[in-house]
Formats: sequence, C-alpha cells, structure tokens
Amino acid sequence: MKIEILGTGCAKCEELASNAKKAAENLGLEYEMVKVTSLKEIMDRGVMMTPGLVINGEVKLTGKLASVDEIEKIMSAG
Repeated sequence: MKIEILGTGCAKCEELASNAKKAAENLGLEYEMVKVTSLKEIMDRGVMMTPGLVINGEVKLTGKLASVDEIEKIMSAG
C-alpha cells in the first residue's frame, strides 16, 4: 500500500502522517509512506485544502485531520 500525505509540513499534516502510520500498522499492512510538500504537486492532484490523504494514488481525504479509526476504515474499504 502506498500512503501519501499531502501538505506543507504543518502540525496537522504531521499528525495525519502519524495516524496513517498507526492505522496501517494496526491493520498489519505493508506500506510505503511519502510526504508530498510541493504546493504545485498538491494542487495538480485537485487538492485545495491540506492535509490530504492519498491511498494507492486515490485521494481519500482533504482538509481534515482523520483519526486512526477513520483511516483504518478507509484502508479496509480498499
């Protein structure tokens, strides 16, 4: 699973990355995490509010700090 965190490195972006890592580990998933900090690259994906969560190339959340439980549900849904 490829997890991408879209954001400029703000506190919410860092917390989203931490929550996504915990969620993947709780589910026993193998994952690669990438932090995308380029505003151009973030906007090219259609994301106008950060933080953003991308799973396997699909934008799942924008402008929201999701909890570990919420991210686990997203990851489990495929």
